[in-house]
Amino acid sequence: MQERYHDYMLRRMKEEDNKMSQGNVMAKAERSIWVTFTKEGIHKYPDADKDPKLATGDWDDVSFLAVPHRHIFHFRVRIEVFHNDRDIEFIQFKRWMERLYNGGDKTNGQVSVLELDYKSCEMIADDLYQEISTKYPGRFVEISVAEDNENGCSIFYPKP
Repeated sequence: MQERYHDYMLRRMKEEDNKMSQGNVMAKAERSIWVTFTKEGIHKYPDADKDPKLATGDWDDVSFLAVPHRHIFHFRVRIEVFHNDRDIEFIQFKRWMERLYNGGDKTNGQVSVLELDYKSCEMIADDLYQEISTKYPGRFVEISVAEDNENGCSIFYPKP
């Protein structure tokens, strides 16, 4: 049995609407890449042994954080890209961020751009965001920083 003209036109209009809808979704998709890296660091919480909320003398005492201590900081950085063909090449992006902390060979007088020192994970993320947004302006960025991949922060920086 042959399809009636009216039914045919309704079916074709629905098919075209579906194609247009899918195309619009693809065009409006938020695109991003992400990279991970680790950095060994020493940091401290300078007032942890003076603040009564932290130096409780009980099971929740964290006064030891005032002493410099070592962590492996785990970073996960997501950044907006504007097209699918390596708008930002992620291996280069990762290597650039690693160099912000490594500073190259210190015997040649190079120093790290970013330091960990007394900073919290949130402060570390904010410092890294400043560098990323200078090099790649006008993009959303999400940064996660974790101590020993156990505890950390995640901060989403929307487009300016």
